Amino acid sequence: MSKQIEIKCLNNHTCTSYNRGINLKEIAQDHNIKLRSEILGALVNNNLEKLSFEVFHPKTVEFIDITTPDGMRMYIRSLSFLLYYAVKKLMPDAKLRVEHSVSKGVYCELDSAQEVTFDQVTELVDCMRNLVNENIPFEYCEKETDKVIELFKEQGFVDKIGLLESQGHNYSSYYQLNDTIGSFYGYLLPSTGYLKVFDLYKYYNGILLQIPKRFEPEELEDLVIQNKMFEIFREYSHWNKVLKVTNIHELNLLHRNGEAEGLIKVSEAFHEKKIAHIADMISGRKEKIRIILISGPSSSGKTTFSKRLAIQLTVNGLKPHTLSLDNYFVDREHTPLDVHGEYDFEALEALDVRQINEDLSKLLSGEEVKLPLFSFDTGKRFYNDTRMRLNQDDILIIEGIHGLNPQLTANIPDSFKFKIYVSALTSINIDDHNRIPTTDNRLIRRMVRDYKYRNYSAQATLSRWQSVRRGEDKHIFPYQEEADVMFNTALLYEFAVLKQLAEPILLEVAHNKPEYAEASRLLNFFSYFKSMSSNNIPPTSIIREFLGGSSFVY
Repeated sequence: MSKQIEIKCLNNHTCTSYNRGINLKEIAQDHNIKLRSEILGALVNNNLEKLSFEVFHPKTVEFIDITTPDGMRMYIRSLSFLLYYAVKKLMPDAKLRVEHSVSKGVYCELDSAQEVTFDQVTELVDCMRNLVNENIPFEYCEKETDKVIELFKEQGFVDKIGLLESQGHNYSSYYQLNDTIGSFYGYLLPSTGYLKVFDLYKYYNGILLQIPKRFEPEELEDLVIQNKMFEIFREYSHWNKVLKVTNIHELNLLHRNGEAEGLIKVSEAFHEKKIAHIADMISGRKEKIRIILISGPSSSGKTTFSKRLAIQLTVNGLKPHTLSLDNYFVDREHTPLDVHGEYDFEALEALDVRQINEDLSKLLSGEEVKLPLFSFDTGKRFYNDTRMRLNQDDILIIEGIHGLNPQLTANIPDSFKFKIYVSALTSINIDDHNRIPTTDNRLIRRMVRDYKYRNYSAQATLSRWQSVRRGEDKHIFPYQEEADVMFNTALLYEFAVLKQLAEPILLEVAHNKPEYAEASRLLNFFSYFKSMSSNNIPPTSIIREFLGGSSFVY
């Protein structure tokens, strides 16, 4: 058998022979690969691997940096371990919990007797920077699962132990930094020396871990205070603690004990109570509020939320009407183009903003308005005999990605508007040190819905997702704090239900496709959940918009 293997490098489109057992870092150095920033790992036959990975067979390799989603996840995981190490050394009585993404960073809390102080945050930063300067390896370790469980018991990692036991693998992995161990669901960077750009900021009762800009990795993300977003996260985090379901292990345990049906009922009742409360807020100002503007990112459940809100408004004696922004698209030849020369349907300029404001002004004045329609086949706007008039108890609901952009309704007095931001803000964690990104929640929802209703494969949805995310960053997220109220559509139980639909379609993604790495990551994520039946989910649930079986017409 030949000792030589051929490596195809996609970064420079070359094929080179190497001795078996060469690792990825050595290959990158031999090719002198230069990316936007430091190389963090590589996709090997579309599988994410760490730089120490040794190659024994012919492979196709593509090196990645922080500008890729995989690279950014590796960076944030490594920063989380660095923070955990510093907390353990400086504040041994405190327990770190990595909570969620907010203000363009990662919010963390310390479960200790006292609130964290500015001085303590400074000490933690100094400790972390010293570790970066020492360039200490993140050592990847793999042992028999029983031995790893014993190690975790010594550290008090109850949530991690539960996941290891439920998976039933013979061997399990963990990372070690000096004398401290940690468990992360994905690879870390080779060493602390890679983590040159970060900071800590005292934020409410905890700490905000500030991270680099993805496409300008030498700079920190701008600190954007998001008080309303934080409050909704904090409310749900508190509610999770009351229910004692804060991580996957606790969810699996509840399911195993036969309490899944109760969790579904309580979760749905909580949603209904929140929607009714929002309707009450609007009804309390019905003499002034005439327009409800609803915005949120893809697969956040805006449509079902809007329909349920309309029901609650009707209960309160109001008469809701819906105005579709899709019918205000400009004719196709006037649609703006993006940087790739393709139609940018998500740009505000793709809508006839002038006509929207003109029609809204007439409706609020009590005039009857002839409403436009838009043909997606011809790319033209047209009119038939569709008309609308708002009477005294009528209220208009407008849903769309630009709903909170002040320019959309610039001619309408703010006192007439009630603005709602809707998103799936995941409040359950994998464990104390591993959060679940809200973008994953929405991606999984969208993938299941696209497959069921739009005949899109999981691969097709995954291939489009980064483009969707760029549109959200540009058109939705900058305006979310404009909302009068925020509503979290995430349900504590939903991943356990979505698992049954998502896993089969993720398995259809072929190994030789670029989307395979992401499909593999999500399959690994679902492996921690015990499947839950959807039988007890009511037909009005927001998750029915994606699962099917909704009593609403879409």
